[in-house]
Amino acid sequence: MTGTLLVCGTPIGNLGDVSGRLREALASADTIACEDTRRTRALLSALGIPAPALVRLDANAEERAAPRLVERLVRGERVALVCDAGMPGVADPGGALIRAALASDAAVLVVPGPSAVTASLALAGLPGDGFVFVGFLPRSGGALMARLDSAGRSGLAIVAFEAPGRLPRTLAVLAKRDPGRAIVVCRELTKLHEEAVRGTAAEVAAHFAEPPPGEVTLVLAPVAPAAATGPDSADLDAALRDLREAVGARRASEIAARLTGLPRRDLYERLGTMCR
Repeated sequence: MTGTLLVCGTPIGNLGDVSGRLREALASADTIACEDTRRTRALLSALGIPAPALVRLDANAEERAAPRLVERLVRGERVALVCDAGMPGVADPGGALIRAALASDAAVLVVPGPSAVTASLALAGLPGDGFVFVGFLPRSGGALMARLDSAGRSGLAIVAFEAPGRLPRTLAVLAKRDPGRAIVVCRELTKLHEEAVRGTAAEVAAHFAEPPPGEVTLVLAPVAPAAATGPDSADLDAALRDLREAVGARRASEIAARLTGLPRRDLYERLGTMCR
């Protein structure tokens, strides 16, 4: 009989958030696939659970380790999948193993746990009936704004993860583009020094002039529907035509991307369509 893959959400900082189901899942596992074996051993030790076989499943090893773990499932083993904090497969390793387990017809069960995404959204207190989660933000300013503009066209709040070292630059980019937009930076959630800094993009950028310690989640308020739709389609096409005649299609798409925040590739393809 094929075994079971238990996709386990782990605490994002506070061990008091460990559920009875998580204890049971980890204690019953024949194997635990984990992002960092040291972090998982520490968690098991804190819970008083003897460590079973641990298999490293970080972003670099996931594709190689997944087939071997599926072999364990086929033999009938009970495999628990965890990441360092939060839910595997959600901006963390684990997706490849989940897909491989499903393809092998193994049972896949989820053990829900704390989430930095929903915790930040609740703590932010921003208006809105939904949200868009965009994972970890891109490093470059152009790719960052393209990602946020694309998500912003939904008219919903945006939740994103950011590395502490890159936070000041990211906030500076946001403050330059839309200084009055409401932003909440949630830091060290569920831990002793939990913090939520609220304000406009300009205010929050000034507060975090230096990188803060700890894990960071950003919540951006929804943009007004008129702003989220971007430039008028007819005006955009006219501007693209003029730019193309002056500097060529590739350069025109680059300039328009900087001015509008729209993805350069989309604008280049739009120019190509206009030429047909």
